[in-house]
Amino acid sequence: MAYARAQTGGGEGTFLVLACYGRQARYPAAILNDMVTRKSLMRAAIALAICGLIAGCAGVPKVNDTPAGQAGTQIVGARGPLTSQQSRAILDRIAPEPGDAGILKRHVAIEQAIAETPLVAGNSTRLLVDGEQTFAAMFAAIKSAKTTLNLEYYIFEDVESGGEHLGDLLIAKRQAGVEVNILYDDYGSSATPAEFLKRLKDAGINVVDFNPVNPLDPISMNKRDHRKMLVADGARAIVGGINLSTTYESSHTGSSASSAQAGQHWRDTDLEVDGPVVAQLQTLFLEHWSQQKGATLEQSKYLPVVPAQGSDVVRVVGSTPDNGTPRFYVTLLSAIRNAEKNVWLSAAYFVPTDQEEEDMIGAAQRGVDVRLLLPSDSDSKMALAIGRSHYGYLLEAGVKIFEIQNEVLHSKTASVDGVWTAVGSSNFDPRSVIFNDEVDTVVLGSTTAQDFQKMYDTDIGQAKQIDRAMWRRRPISERLLELFELSSFLWQNWL
Repeated sequence: MAYARAQTGGGEGTFLVLACYGRQARYPAAILNDMVTRKSLMRAAIALAICGLIAGCAGVPKVNDTPAGQAGTQIVGARGPLTSQQSRAILDRIAPEPGDAGILKRHVAIEQAIAETPLVAGNSTRLLVDGEQTFAAMFAAIKSAKTTLNLEYYIFEDVESGGEHLGDLLIAKRQAGVEVNILYDDYGSSATPAEFLKRLKDAGINVVDFNPVNPLDPISMNKRDHRKMLVADGARAIVGGINLSTTYESSHTGSSASSAQAGQHWRDTDLEVDGPVVAQLQTLFLEHWSQQKGATLEQSKYLPVVPAQGSDVVRVVGSTPDNGTPRFYVTLLSAIRNAEKNVWLSAAYFVPTDQEEEDMIGAAQRGVDVRLLLPSDSDSKMALAIGRSHYGYLLEAGVKIFEIQNEVLHSKTASVDGVWTAVGSSNFDPRSVIFNDEVDTVVLGSTTAQDFQKMYDTDIGQAKQIDRAMWRRRPISERLLELFELSSFLWQNWL
C-alpha cells in the first residue's frame, strides 16, 4: 500500500521508488544522495506510514492475465440478442479494412470475457470536442426531451451556452411536464451556490447530493461520484470527461464567462450516443439514484424500447469500488495487453498504477505504437509532477510522450488498433480505481476510431514531444519538485 524501494532501469541507473496505494514516483539515487538528507528521507517514510493509515484497506487490485475470450461472440440488438451469424456479419462490416476484421473480433471476444454488460448494436455516436460543442449538444438534448431528463455530474453548475443558462432551461422543461432528476457529487460541487440548487428544487426538480461529506469523517471525502452523463428520454445520452462547470465556457482565445478561468482553455472530450445502448447508462443512473435515496421513479417510463439509430456497436462500463476490481480498469488493461498496432491515450491526471505502466511498456517493447497525450499545465500541479517522474522509464521502452501546450488537458480517452475507442470519466490514476464511481463508453468499429484519430492528430499538432535524451538531462530542480509534490500528495491524497 505504501512503500519505498530501490530499482534499476529507465536509463537513469539506480533510483528510489516512493509509492502510496498504487501511485509511484521515481528519483535517481545519485540526486537523492546529493540533495536529500537522511532526516528528509525519515520524514518521507513517516509520511508514507501515515498515508497507509489514511488509505485504510484501499489498494489497487491486481489484475491477472486477461482471458483469451469466448467463441461465438454475441451482440444485442434493439430487439434482443442477435444470432452468432448476425454478430459476425456486424463485426465484418465495421472493421476498418478486410484484413482487420480478425483484430476487431479478438478485441470483442476478450471484452466479452471480462465485462458484465453486453455489446449493443444499432447506435449512433459522435465525438464532442471541448465545452463549446458539448454544452451545445447538451442543451439541444435537454430541449428535445419529451418525458424524462437525468443528469449525473461530479461538478454541477449553472453553465451557459448560446446565451441560455442551464437552470432556466431545466426549469422550463419541468414546467412543460418533463421529469427532471439531478444527482451531483457533494464534494465535487461544494462550490455550487446553494441558491441555485434551491431554485431548481422549488421548481419541482428532484435534486440529490451524492454521499454528503461528513466533516467528522475525512474518509467520506474519498467515496466520490466522478461520473458525468446526461440522459434524455432514455434514448439519447452525453457522457465523458466534461463537467457542468463554468470552467468549460472558456474559448481558445481566452474569453470566458468566469473571470477566474480567463485565459485557461480546457481541452476535453465527450461522446453523444443515440440508440438502445443508452438503456445501460440510464440503468446506472437509476441504480445510483436508488442508492442515494432519491424520489421513487417509474422504471418503465425511464427505460423505453429504443429502435436502432445507426450502426455503431457500443458497451457502457460503469465502475465502482463496491464491485471489487473496477470494470473499466480491467477493460483498459485488457485492451492494452492485446494491442497489435497502436495504443493512443490521453490522460488529464497521469499517475499510472504499476500494471498500467508495465502493460504500456510491454506493448511498446513488442512493437506497438504507444502514445501518451498529457498536460503541460494542470489544475493539479501534484499530478503533473508525479506523472513526469514516470517519463524516463516509459521513454526508454519506446513509449512516445506528448505534452499539449497552451491548454489544460482534462480528456480521458483511448484508442487501440483503430477498432476500439473509449471515452469516459475514468482518470489514468489509482483514485479512479480505488475510490471513484466512474462511467466509460467503449465503441467498436472503424468510424469512431477514425474520427478519434483525426481529433488526436489535431491535439498532437498542438503538443510538444518529449525527447528521451533531453529528459535525462532535465534540471535537478525539476526532479526535486517531483519529490516535493509526492510528499505533498501524501497529505492531500485526492486530486
